[in-house]
Amino acid sequence: MKIMEILVKEAVILDLGVRTKREVLAEMAASLAKVEPQIEAERLLEVLMEREALQSTGIGEGVAIPHGKLAGLNRLIATFARSREGVDFESIDGQPTHHFFLLVVPEHSGGQYLKALARISRFFRDPAFRESLANGEAVEDVIRAIEEEDAKL
Repeated sequence: MKIMEILVKEAVILDLGVRTKREVLAEMAASLAKVEPQIEAERLLEVLMEREALQSTGIGEGVAIPHGKLAGLNRLIATFARSREGVDFESIDGQPTHHFFLLVVPEHSGGQYLKALARISRFFRDPAFRESLANGEAVEDVIRAIEEEDAKL
């Protein structure tokens, strides 16, 4: 599975203007809901916050991969957001989080969900990839970086 197959480019946010975990998730959920009619922003936020209550999806190195299962969804959906200032996302390394890759999956998805999570986390292990996301001036730059990484794996 390629991440570009599930990435909703129209929902990408390059300059999150928020300071808390909940605000990040709310802004990303609202952005997705604007372009994906089967997503209701408040319900998605609820699902994401329930998942965060189990354990933070902040994986360190300035990266978080919030994710959740949503009833009524018929396919995997992903989007990306960036915060230049960084947000306290309760990351495992205690550092501010700058890159957020949101994954939303159908309620009864199995292996595809785990494969997408694993693929996204592999992307972020590469410091050059994180740097290209940080330095992207326009959405097109970020999309190109994701496309290039997608082509490698």
